[in-house]
Amino acid sequence: MSRHLKTHIPRRDFLRGSAAAGAMALAGPARFAMAQDQAINMQTWSAAVDTVQSHLNAFTDATGIAVNYGNAPWAQYREGMVTKFVGGAPLDMMWVSDSWLPEWAEAGWISPVDDFDFLMAYNNEAEDFCTDSMTYNGRQYGLTYYTDFMAFLYDEEKVKEAGFDGPPTTWDEVVEQSLVMKEKGISDYPMMLAMAQESWLIEFMAALVYSHGGRFTDDSGMSIMQHERDGAVEALQWVVDAVNKHAIVSPGCVETGELSGLKAFASGNHAFAMVAKYRLRMLNDPEQSQIAGKVKQALMPKGANGDHNTVGWMRFHGMASQAAADPQRAERAAKLIEWFGGKANGAYTFQKLLFLDIGAGFGVKPLFDDPEIQAAYNAYGDVDVIKAQQALALKKDVVTPWFGEWSETNGSAWQSAILGNSDVAAAIEKSAELWDELKSEY
Repeated sequence: MSRHLKTHIPRRDFLRGSAAAGAMALAGPARFAMAQDQAINMQTWSAAVDTVQSHLNAFTDATGIAVNYGNAPWAQYREGMVTKFVGGAPLDMMWVSDSWLPEWAEAGWISPVDDFDFLMAYNNEAEDFCTDSMTYNGRQYGLTYYTDFMAFLYDEEKVKEAGFDGPPTTWDEVVEQSLVMKEKGISDYPMMLAMAQESWLIEFMAALVYSHGGRFTDDSGMSIMQHERDGAVEALQWVVDAVNKHAIVSPGCVETGELSGLKAFASGNHAFAMVAKYRLRMLNDPEQSQIAGKVKQALMPKGANGDHNTVGWMRFHGMASQAAADPQRAERAAKLIEWFGGKANGAYTFQKLLFLDIGAGFGVKPLFDDPEIQAAYNAYGDVDVIKAQQALALKKDVVTPWFGEWSETNGSAWQSAILGNSDVAAAIEKSAELWDELKSEY
């Protein structure tokens, strides 16, 4: 058994044991006390707190259901929630990251909500990748309230200076335009990629892979990343060539994190950048960016076998298993999930409020037709391009309970190939072998 599996199996057993401990705790006096209290309990991280509280007040006014609201900073939220789950703290509805879904579902901490038909009706208007990202082992665990995706941005002034009428539409055109820019002295490294070992790395990788027509895994969860055409090989080969053959991407990309790459692009050092879409507002803010007013979004360039796909991520409102075990609490929690993730008084009120308050993206398509949202987006971007790209976003196909154990090896494999210490096929093969090993032993 590998060292990865030795560390993994106890973690899995811990999660399941913790769930059992939590269930035992609920069988005692705390559960009885909660049954007497008709208020339900909601936990979020500390984002748009005033907006959340205002929307909660409106919920109580409309339904008569009281809500105990707690929040914690993002950096401490996940750890704090695990402590609450294990300790049997009263929980009904909470914010969940799509990255935590397999772990929390496997541990028995959260429950599916797909038995509530009035919640499932919202899938008709939600982005497909959002619904996919809330689904685990065929069950749906919530309703989305926030989403975003990896975007391809460009400096319009540099593209025009290089003599092109518009941005590149393919990865080959990225190379073509970048080489011209290098020749004319417009930019030493026109394309900015951030490939450092950090939490953002899988999003950068997935956008490259998806736009080249590949995947990391198939529908059954087995690795296909090692496949030359429908895996990750073509995408990694493009990056390797961009660094070592064409010199349009800095070899320092393996040490460049998302934030430092963003700052370099905002300083005017690059013509093209792959960053989260929400960064577009900051990049066109003259107080934060030297290229404000020049940054545009194009659809993700596509590879020879791909399309303009990108990767998306999202956060959702989930239901605690202790709430699901009590029909009355479950019904109240489901109404609260609808109030925040679905419609409140006939409109997607919370997702709109959150967007207008802090610029958080939404996962329901009708909001793109809202005049206020269109005006807000068009103040720093192009709402039509944003809408078109979001429709082409795909969920991360590597979100599993063993993702963390695989991710470091995968990132190191990509970096090794970029630095010329391994060939592309061997690097991807190593990553694929570990993936299948972890999957088979989980």
